[in-house]
Amino acid sequence: MNQPVKALDLGCGNKKREGAVGLDFNDRTAADVIHDLNSFPYPFEASAFEEIYLDNVLEHLDDVLKVMEEVYRISSNDAQVKVIVPYFRSRWACIDPTHQHFFTVDSFAYFDPDNEICRRYDYSLARFTVEQVVFNETIPGGLIKRLMNMVANRWPRGYETYLSHLYPLDDITFYLRAIK
Repeated sequence: MNQPVKALDLGCGNKKREGAVGLDFNDRTAADVIHDLNSFPYPFEASAFEEIYLDNVLEHLDDVLKVMEEVYRISSNDAQVKVIVPYFRSRWACIDPTHQHFFTVDSFAYFDPDNEICRRYDYSLARFTVEQVVFNETIPGGLIKRLMNMVANRWPRGYETYLSHLYPLDDITFYLRAIK
């Protein structure tokens, strides 16, 4: 079996991560590989990558389950997967007409075998441990936003249930680990 390549940046656009293989559908980007992420399978061997990044791309794709199953297929065992997506309450999530999906703190619980949601709704064989959920990791803000980020990142489900409708944050980052 071939050794996994270090990193893959799916939907990299012109901000491809240094040292990563970049994939995008647009040939006018910094991508190394041109491929439509709605077309399966992706042009990579199984278990090929130790790190995979999806930075504000998953919300644009047709089928989240199929994409995550393909990410799982090309992830090596114990691979780190970082997914940055719009938070469902964000104003920015809803104004972009190309966004098809919005995400909550439990959106990736469906892939985590330690989570009751995954055990109850066994939609996929792809398995990822949700290691961390971080609000607004990439979006700086003033004092109030920084304070709300601290609360949300300390108690994500409490924030989502009791405060997010009063003070919506913008994006949410998921740190996942592939379980094979």
